[in-house]
Amino acid sequence: MNSERYSALAELFTYPAEDYRTSVQECEHLEPAIAEFHAAIAPLPTAELQELFTRAFDLNPVCCLEIGWHLFGENYERGALLVRMRQELRLHGITESSELPDHLSQVLRLLARMEPERARDFAGACVLPALEKMLAAFSGTENPFRSLLLAVRQVMRGDYPEMLLSQEPAPVLRVLS
Repeated sequence: MNSERYSALAELFTYPAEDYRTSVQECEHLEPAIAEFHAAIAPLPTAELQELFTRAFDLNPVCCLEIGWHLFGENYERGALLVRMRQELRLHGITESSELPDHLSQVLRLLARMEPERARDFAGACVLPALEKMLAAFSGTENPFRSLLLAVRQVMRGDYPEMLLSQEPAPVLRVLS
């Protein structure tokens, strides 16, 4: 697993600033879906791209970028996950951002720094199931951010092919304990 890929992908799930397209362009080689995304957003002014991001992830709770919400909703278990994620971020020297600890950008940064076996377990129990729910929320839409979610899923499936064989994900809280 190339941890730099996950760190680079994490940047694509942050609110687009003026240099956002540069980050996207630097990731195009990781997965063809990112090149599709780049082509789709190239003609958009930054303000329009920001609005598209907000509509995709902030105004649409079914496709928010917080994996814990997709796994647990607003139940107690999500609170426990947030606490554990905050501990994991500190343990791996990741500075917290203004986003919650289970935000996909933070999760990808964490995957980049975790030991391979723990990263595999975390990806299978938490990240991939949440990505599937996010992608389902984009079903039937033309939003280009769907391509980014597809790209992350493909990169993770390439890194963890054994997850494709698994029928039941591991209990989430056990994975992060």
